[in-house]
Amino acid sequence: MTDKMKNNSNALKVEEFTTNENFAELFENSSNNNVKEGSLVKGRVAGIEKDFVIIDVGLKTEGRIPLREFSQAGKPALLEVGEEVDVYLEKIENKDGEASLSREKAVRESSWKEFEKAHGEGSTVEGAILARVKGGFTVDLDGAVAFLPGSQVDVRPIKDISPLIGLRQPFQILKMDRKRGNIVVSRRAILEESRSAERDEVLSQIKQGDTIEGIVKNITDYGAFIDLGAVDGLLHVTDISWRRISHPSEVLKVGDKIKTKVIKYDETSKRISLGMKQLEDSPWAKIGEKYPVGNKTKGKVTNITDYGAFVELEPGIEGLVHVSEMSWSKKGATPGKLVKLGDEVEVMLLDIDPVKHRISLGMKQCHENPWSSFTEKYPEGAKITGKIKNIADFGLFVEIEGANIDGLVHISDLSWSEDPETVIKKYNKGDSVEAIILGIDTDHERISLGIKQIDADPFLEMTKDLKKGDVATFEVCGVKEDGIEVKISEGLTSFIKRSELAQDRVEQRSERFAIGDRIDAKIVTIDKKTRKVSLSIKALETQEQKKAIQEYGSADSGASLGDILGVALDESKKKEAEKSEKKKKSASKSQEKDSTKA
Repeated sequence: MTDKMKNNSNALKVEEFTTNENFAELFENSSNNNVKEGSLVKGRVAGIEKDFVIIDVGLKTEGRIPLREFSQAGKPALLEVGEEVDVYLEKIENKDGEASLSREKAVRESSWKEFEKAHGEGSTVEGAILARVKGGFTVDLDGAVAFLPGSQVDVRPIKDISPLIGLRQPFQILKMDRKRGNIVVSRRAILEESRSAERDEVLSQIKQGDTIEGIVKNITDYGAFIDLGAVDGLLHVTDISWRRISHPSEVLKVGDKIKTKVIKYDETSKRISLGMKQLEDSPWAKIGEKYPVGNKTKGKVTNITDYGAFVELEPGIEGLVHVSEMSWSKKGATPGKLVKLGDEVEVMLLDIDPVKHRISLGMKQCHENPWSSFTEKYPEGAKITGKIKNIADFGLFVEIEGANIDGLVHISDLSWSEDPETVIKKYNKGDSVEAIILGIDTDHERISLGIKQIDADPFLEMTKDLKKGDVATFEVCGVKEDGIEVKISEGLTSFIKRSELAQDRVEQRSERFAIGDRIDAKIVTIDKKTRKVSLSIKALETQEQKKAIQEYGSADSGASLGDILGVALDESKKKEAEKSEKKKKSASKSQEKDSTKA
């Protein structure tokens, strides 16, 4: 800062300081005898010795200040003996009154007063950016060093600040702390103030539908901010191009000068929505004429999702191939396994919505539908061969050889007798298997297969001579507290519960039976699904009781139930004896024939 007292008319001439008597006289008459430490005082240049300036502040001895403290903006100091200057009295060193002085602190002290005034009034101060420091820059405010945060340099990020270094320009003081000697300034506040009036003028001229030029200021994931002069507009990623772009940086870069169209302007929020693609003709205008529904065409896979793949037919025109329209046979495959980015595929136009800009495409429609002729070649009950393509908890997916279609062998159709969860572990992906077609659902494109059905159901073989309601003789093969187990045929048993062992509760005891006993029981049910045969001795007794009553009397005849059953029992024994006698006679005759032949 330039010394304000440099041209003071009361400055003493050099000649007045030529003798020691003049110095003594000046000292005696000086008004500075009451100067205090830590204050700003006035002094006179008494002399210049090499790199120091001798300053008289009215004390017994002069003070010495380095000459460099009087330099301004890097220029050497131009001082004259007798010139009056402001200095800062730091300390009176000894009895002789030697003063410790500072020119820099004097300039800073004087500047602080001006800065406090400017800060209070909101006026600007001038300075120059010196250098970059952590978080911002240092600014020289005529001797006082201030801090300029990086965010306060400009209204927009600046990549190269070198043109601003050393350039004197106005700043606004944001914060001051005199005790710590801290000053924070802003250049941005000055620019925003002048920009505000310009912004209002720009906004007053903007109308929806206008074509305006701007510079790309910033790029984000969802779009780009365009500097229109004193105001910014948003160019959304979907309004950059008619074709699909993943990120605005694929088309734009910061600093690009582009033309845009104002597609929306909100006067309340002062928000401007811009578009680039709106400056071009929409490729969707005559989409129906160019791509009729039902026609086939080729395109490039541009995006793959969980629900399908997007195929670009031409720049700006994309359609979706839903996963259900990708393959006739590979129903469980994900889109990523059927196509890859950049693949050229043949598709069929299934549906077009020019208003919503949507096209439904199909890939499988470009190939023959294997389901149309499958039932003719493979009817239900036919035996097929195929390879296991996938194994799930609920069964096996088998690709039918020669049909290019997958069928499902449910876990319950793997074996007639073994545990399904154990059997499925015996199969591996890629194994070749034989199966029977159990069912075909062409509407839902599903085929049910069975491996166990290749062999006859052993349960049917074991129960072919049994009929529901029949009475048969069975052998006891197990006795438990809650019932008995009887053998029906080789490999098939049935469990008779305790409650089904007799009509009489007293007789419902499993202990009265032994392994090897032969019993008569009634067949109650033959369940093919559960593969079980239910027997009951109680049901047989009930049946015989009803039959006896019908044949030998009723409760109204005067005969007791015991009498009736006794008669029925005698009749039954008589019939059994007759049967036994016939068997003996038949056996005797057979023996006689054999002996005669012999």
